[in-house]
Amino acid sequence: MRSLLLVAASALALAACTPAKTPAPASVEAAAPVVEEKPAMTLNQAVASDLRSAEEKARDVWRHPVETLTFFGLTSDMKVVEVWPGGGWYTNILAPWLADGGGTLVAAGFDAASIEDAERRARTETRIAEFKATYADPKFGTIEHSAFSAASGPLTAPGTADAVLTFRNVHNWMSGGYTEKFFADAYAALKPGGILGVEEHRLPSAQTQDPTASSGYVHEDYVKTLAIAAGFEFAGSSEVNANLADTADHPFGVWTLPPNLAATGRDGKTVEGFDPETYKAIGESDRMTLKFRKPEATTP
Repeated sequence: MRSLLLVAASALALAACTPAKTPAPASVEAAAPVVEEKPAMTLNQAVASDLRSAEEKARDVWRHPVETLTFFGLTSDMKVVEVWPGGGWYTNILAPWLADGGGTLVAAGFDAASIEDAERRARTETRIAEFKATYADPKFGTIEHSAFSAASGPLTAPGTADAVLTFRNVHNWMSGGYTEKFFADAYAALKPGGILGVEEHRLPSAQTQDPTASSGYVHEDYVKTLAIAAGFEFAGSSEVNANLADTADHPFGVWTLPPNLAATGRDGKTVEGFDPETYKAIGESDRMTLKFRKPEATTP
């Protein structure tokens, strides 16, 4: 009996001295990598982008793109219609900026179908194709295309645009006799509260307005009258593109000034003693910068 007690005591002592097993650590799941969101492109960054040429950037001192688009109230998440973008001076700013911010650019270009002369229509078709090929580059995002002319359809789906913009084009439509159609089409394209931004060469009020704007200059009050007649409310003007040195009475109209520096008229005539340095010193034209708004609701 005594031996059994001694064996039991020894077993208890050995159990007390044996270290307890450490439980296996719980498996730790790998932490998900933290992905930092890239900040949206700013307007200043779009203007400084390598997508713009040195020649385009050199004109910023006259065209003030950041100040102009800021005055119009644009943000990069908007749907913006640019009417007659031409060579794409503003398109190179708007397209990447809107694409990065979730917005949409609609380029309402020339309407080749409305041109009766076959040779001129073919040239226009080539220009349109070149424009679309240039902006098919993914760096510019996905650009929607439409057209504007005396016979064109809607600029975009009615009531869907946040802004419609045109830069130095009203005189062209006066020459073609369909200026009123532009303001009506812009009104139809815009959402209630949407913005119409107009920049145009400004004719001093003391000078007589040619109905066809053959000089390229237009009275500011004339533009306001057309916009208001189409249903817009005048929302303000900016002098950001003003040039007090421009007298708007040059021998070959606005095209006498930079960047054209035309030394002959459209009729081939020249001016004796013409000195382009005189016009380089003036700089680019004096321009109105006007903002209109489509009313939020139609008044009964």
